[in-house]
Amino acid sequence: MISLSDPVVASVPVIDVGEQFVDLGDTGDLVLVDRTRSVVSNSSKHFLKVRVGIAKRLMFAAEMLSVKGLRLLVKEGYRPLSLQRSYFDHRLSKLRTEYPSAPDALLIELTSRYAAPPEVAAHPTGAAVDLTLATREDVELDMGSVLNATDEESSGACYTACQFISRQAQGNRQLLATAMIAAGFVNYPSEWWHWSYGDRYWAVISDEPRAIYGPVEEERLEGARG
Repeated sequence: MISLSDPVVASVPVIDVGEQFVDLGDTGDLVLVDRTRSVVSNSSKHFLKVRVGIAKRLMFAAEMLSVKGLRLLVKEGYRPLSLQRSYFDHRLSKLRTEYPSAPDALLIELTSRYAAPPEVAAHPTGAAVDLTLATREDVELDMGSVLNATDEESSGACYTACQFISRQAQGNRQLLATAMIAAGFVNYPSEWWHWSYGDRYWAVISDEPRAIYGPVEEERLEGARG
């Protein structure tokens, strides 16, 4: 697994294509959104927004899943850069307290498995979604762990390829992965729910020369359409 803390990720150049943002709640019934924030600490009113290109790719994946009677259920899209920084710093501070003798490089790598370093994080660019699967009746499928669970909280079940979950959950993850990969997304292996396209991590995994979406401050979204 290539960690988000790997220097190769930060070295990827970003040439933002300037796409607008769209709220996924306005894109129709193929993609569901969860406005309850039950597993999301993001208080931004823009938390269900993504770049237009991301929305189109989600629609492609959703159409594939609809044949099987399933729908995508998005929990989070855009995340303010300040909040991403807070997530990362809080997680790193917690690990430093728990493992005071561990080298800083290791602690940063461990932190990056759950909270991306702000400079390479995909959510602040509008390029990432945290999502799961639901039936046509809006019932969430068993995915093997709660979305946004840490390694410790889930006993490792948060890892996409974890084998210590039920066969049904493994099958559901495979359904999600097949659709999202077909739409061009890449997954971060320690979070089965996290998929992105166009960010720095995507560029590394997809062997692309540059990222096409860079971080956007929340203030820039205030007056934007969508």
